[in-house]
Amino acid sequence: MKTVGPKQLVRAIINNPWSSVQDGLLLSSVMIVATLLALEFDLFNFAGQLTVPQRRITLAEAIFLTVLLALCIFAFVIRRLREERQDVARRVATNAKLRELKMLALQDSLTGLANRRALFSALTAATASPPSAGRKHAFFLIDLNDFKRVNDLHGHALGDRVLQVIAERFRTAARPSDLLARLGGDEFAVLSYNVDRDTAHAIGLRFIATLESEIRVGGHSHEIGASIGAALLPDDGTTVEEIIHNADLAMYRAKGQDQTSLVFFEPSAHPRQIA
Repeated sequence: MKTVGPKQLVRAIINNPWSSVQDGLLLSSVMIVATLLALEFDLFNFAGQLTVPQRRITLAEAIFLTVLLALCIFAFVIRRLREERQDVARRVATNAKLRELKMLALQDSLTGLANRRALFSALTAATASPPSAGRKHAFFLIDLNDFKRVNDLHGHALGDRVLQVIAERFRTAARPSDLLARLGGDEFAVLSYNVDRDTAHAIGLRFIATLESEIRVGGHSHEIGASIGAALLPDDGTTVEEIIHNADLAMYRAKGQDQTSLVFFEPSAHPRQIA
């Protein structure tokens, strides 16, 4: 059993000052009344002492008052500790709720993946902290091919189920350190930390491989492909806007190939426009 220390009791009294004062006054009043009665009357042997001018507390009365005082103190301590436990429980519940709300604010409600806000936050941190020497961060934009046809033929409810299946497949392709996010609609993104170009290329191919087999949902088979555009940090940009823009350009090049494909951003393929 956990031992209660004086610090815990003091903290409980400080955290509940008003109820502590109330209980203190109540218990003090009980002790004062009990003491006055013991002084005025011999509570246990009053018959033979009523004629004695000077009243004294007998041994039995002293024991009674001592026990009463101990009970009062015990009741006071128990109530303070109970209130302290309740305060701790409330704080724990509040913190858990805040963590849950924070998690929900950074989570896509349909797939449970990170959402756009979480991705932008991670990208901001990644651009502020460049990878170690000889390594890079890879950012992938993934746009599903032919997904609109699923919604048009079978409705958005079934389309959402297909997205959930795809999200689970993408989870199997992502490394534990990767941030996998759904940006909205049929667009996903991945931020892979501390990779070289070859490793980034292999990661992109793993995501493509998850869509090689058809997706069967609602009694229908769906063949879904993906166009993936990739950009490397810091090679292809040093700000969040540059990285997303360049990955987006690479993704549209991938979509132009009319098949599932992975394209890395190449400056020569997207020359800067001079004003």
